[in-house]
This record gives sequence, C-alpha cells and structure tokens, in this order.
Amino acid sequence: MADIERTASAVWQGDLRKGNGQISSTSGVIQNTPYTYATRFENEPGTNPEELIAAAHAACFSMAFANTLAKQGYQPERIEARATCIMVAKPEGGHKIARMRLVVRGRVPGIDEATFRRVAQEADQGCPVSNLLRCGLEIQHDVSLM
Repeated sequence: MADIERTASAVWQGDLRKGNGQISSTSGVIQNTPYTYATRFENEPGTNPEELIAAAHAACFSMAFANTLAKQGYQPERIEARATCIMVAKPEGGHKIARMRLVVRGRVPGIDEATFRRVAQEADQGCPVSNLLRCGLEIQHDVSLM
C-alpha cells in the first residue's frame, strides 16, 4: 500500500497578539479559516490549533474503535467521541499541550460495559492519532455505553 499524505497549511501575519492567520487544507474542507491570538488563548469564537488536534483525535479514535469492535464480532451502531485538548501555561513562560481527554459513548448491541472498556483500550493502541499524541502527551479516556 502506498503512503497516504494529507496536507494543511497556515499563514500568519503580524505579531502574536495583534496578528492573524488562516488555515487551509488541500481537500478544501478547511479553506482560509481565520484564527487569532484571541481564538486560541481568550476563547473568542473561531478555531485554533488545539481544537483541530482534538477534532482529529475524536475522528480517528471513533473510527479505530468501530473497527476494533467489528474485528471482535460486535456491530457498533453509534460511537460518539469528544476530545478535549488541554493546554497549560508553563512556569518558565509559554504554553504546553499537556493532555487529551476523550469522552466516548457507544451503542453496541450485545456488549457489556467491561468488554466495551477493554475494547476501547485496544482501539486506543491502534489509533494513529492516539499513538502520535502519546509521545509525551497523557491521554485520558472516559468511555461508556449509551
């Protein structure tokens, strides 16, 4: 199988606090989407890198989980994953993405809570985004059936 490449780009103009940027992806789904200091650090409406990382993690994990469930003979009807990327201020200045919290709910006929949780952990080990983030980032999970 050939390598799969996905590309996004960002342009930033100006200094950190007064500048602004736009994020785009080659698929066109994200196209010149604005982001600023305020959308990243002050909760103003708009996107930011951490939100995009969280979206990628939620999407990847839900797919990996559905796949792992199916491989073990379960037919998931619905997997809902909400990822929260947590950034903290560093004592020496600046910020650090410290952890990711995944809240996962699923509707899977014929599975019990303990098995659902076990399969979630197995799915996490096979999730490409989880594996990327695990390099220096604590990933927290809150998993349960609906």
